[in-house]
Amino acid sequence: MIGNLKLENPYFLAPMAGVNDIAFRILCKRAGAGLVYTGMINPLSQKKLDLEDKPAIQIFSANEKGIKDFITKYENDAKLFDFNLGCAKHIARRSGFGAFLQNKKENIENILESMRDSTKKPITIKLRKSNEISKIIKIAEKYCDAIAIHPRTIAQGYSGKADVSFAEKLKKKTSLPVIYSGDVNEKNADELLKKFDFVMIGREATGYPNIFAKLTGKKEEFGFKDYLALAKKYDIGFAQIKLQAIHFTKFMEGGSKLRLILSGAKHLKDIERIYNKID
Repeated sequence: MIGNLKLENPYFLAPMAGVNDIAFRILCKRAGAGLVYTGMINPLSQKKLDLEDKPAIQIFSANEKGIKDFITKYENDAKLFDFNLGCAKHIARRSGFGAFLQNKKENIENILESMRDSTKKPITIKLRKSNEISKIIKIAEKYCDAIAIHPRTIAQGYSGKADVSFAEKLKKKTSLPVIYSGDVNEKNADELLKKFDFVMIGREATGYPNIFAKLTGKKEEFGFKDYLALAKKYDIGFAQIKLQAIHFTKFMEGGSKLRLILSGAKHLKDIERIYNKID
């Protein structure tokens, strides 16, 4: 459980910008994911959101502006709302959100308070390893139902080794459920669940929704053509479909050659022709 939300299992699709479109989220749910997150969404954005699958919606912001209106608008479309305090990309640095908001405790509290006042759904927060984390946890405990931790520093980005021991220390500091994120894969997920309440799977799931089938014992598996059928249904653009087509070659024989061929695709028919040859 996270707050009042009952979950089928503790294996989550981590929030990933540019990856977690609705077609990919649905595929991961069908494969067995207990919860799927959107990528980061600016509450001030006017972009149309496809939320038919009722995902966990991740918000990024440097202040509380627009959050109440956003959550009110999408209250019925979300399993829960998540606040991103972990993004370490350059765009986050430039705009002062994500991990670069960690030293602004008043902003963090205002955002979380606004979220809590706007919804009865559970609220989670995604954190990154830092010296500020103990103070942030104390704020989060007032408003949140769970904490997600990615134990790499801003300087590490997504390189180097995730510091599991740091996350374990965080787990001991809070009574809230802890979602672990960082280098989670088929081999270590269940071992990590002995230490944490849930695990988030990000890069290992990219192009490979079947990781959730492997972890949950489901026999049905899914490939790019399953993704493409959903992408067409939800009118996903060519550039995004092409990106996912490349991702899905990750565990294929001759994947590097396929990626090179796919990178030259100019139309959807090109991608379909390449994948039809694989079969």
